[in-house]
Amino acid sequence: MGIKGLTKLLADNAPTAMKEQKFESFFGRKIAIDASMSIYQFLIVVGRTGTEMLTNEAGEVTSHLQGMFNRTIRLLEAGIKPAYVFDGQPPDLKKQELAKRYSRRVDATELLTAAVESGNQEDIEKFSKRTVKVTKQHNEDCKRLLRLMGVPVIEAPSEAEAQCAALCKSGKVYAVASEDMDSLTFGAPKFLRHLMDPSSRKIPVMEFDVSKILEELNLSMDQFIDLCILSGCDYCDSIKGIGGLTALKLIRQHGSIEHILENINKERYSIPVDWPYEEARRLFKEPLVLADKEEPEMKWSTPDEEGLLTFLVNENGFNSDRVTKAIEKIKAAKNKSSQGRLESFFKPVTNSSAPVKRKETPANTGKETSAKKSKGGGGRKKK
Repeated sequence: MGIKGLTKLLADNAPTAMKEQKFESFFGRKIAIDASMSIYQFLIVVGRTGTEMLTNEAGEVTSHLQGMFNRTIRLLEAGIKPAYVFDGQPPDLKKQELAKRYSRRVDATELLTAAVESGNQEDIEKFSKRTVKVTKQHNEDCKRLLRLMGVPVIEAPSEAEAQCAALCKSGKVYAVASEDMDSLTFGAPKFLRHLMDPSSRKIPVMEFDVSKILEELNLSMDQFIDLCILSGCDYCDSIKGIGGLTALKLIRQHGSIEHILENINKERYSIPVDWPYEEARRLFKEPLVLADKEEPEMKWSTPDEEGLLTFLVNENGFNSDRVTKAIEKIKAAKNKSSQGRLESFFKPVTNSSAPVKRKETPANTGKETSAKKSKGGGGRKKK
């Protein structure tokens, strides 16, 4: 889910903190990518029609491999250096949200069955997507593929977004790419949405700058985290009746959740029983991430041609000629990206993306294209 309504809240209240960028403008940039979010996108888009999915001869779904392979090649061809970060063990506080997601998938499965029986194609399309879940096998398949492509894979101890943000804060990558806005709540200095969207959608990449967000909202980072918790996050329920705009007004007026709770009209707003906002705040401020010495080296290496052919063609039914041509694209892209960005030849300037520090006292000033079977060579449809 991420942070509910945060994109619109920022568009309305911190518009200069977000700007449209061309996909190609990130040439030479190292980008940490939330892998599970990308895999989920591929599963609901690539080669999917209704309940049908792209599979190999053994009937195993290959949509995630098709999407990850094609999309990563496009990133590399644009001179972008992607590093994929995979989720680890979710924090205990997220178990309630995961249980809700499971319940929604169960409900969607029942509604999908009814839609199939009635022949309602619109509902079949809608509910079939809601039944999709990224499995451990999907993740392992993509890790193997990426390593064979010579692309870095990082396994986070807990939340991938938190690990991505840590890599960005330490300067190891330029930005974090995901669709979940909580990357900003974890403090990622630069955040990108739509980087992994299909090229056919022609949607510009949206770049967010957290220091400008804090400056425009007139909040400290701690206050921004409280704002996100009040708006609605994965770690705890929100206060019924308080959305993003109201949360912003309350944070500006009272400065923190504690002061809001002391002054809020409890008859108008119902505060959840045993509301663990303090633990949620701690998870955003001090998430479980790899220490510097634990982080694997981020190295973009030459693709393993034999390994890719074995995995994609022999094991997953991809077209041999297309995979061979794709490997040539990867090798050509590696040579291209080694040129680096122009500014790398000049003296680096001071990092302006560090969060602006502000007082904690209240301030009263005023969120692949369907790779067709004929293009991907990766199998047939599965009902």
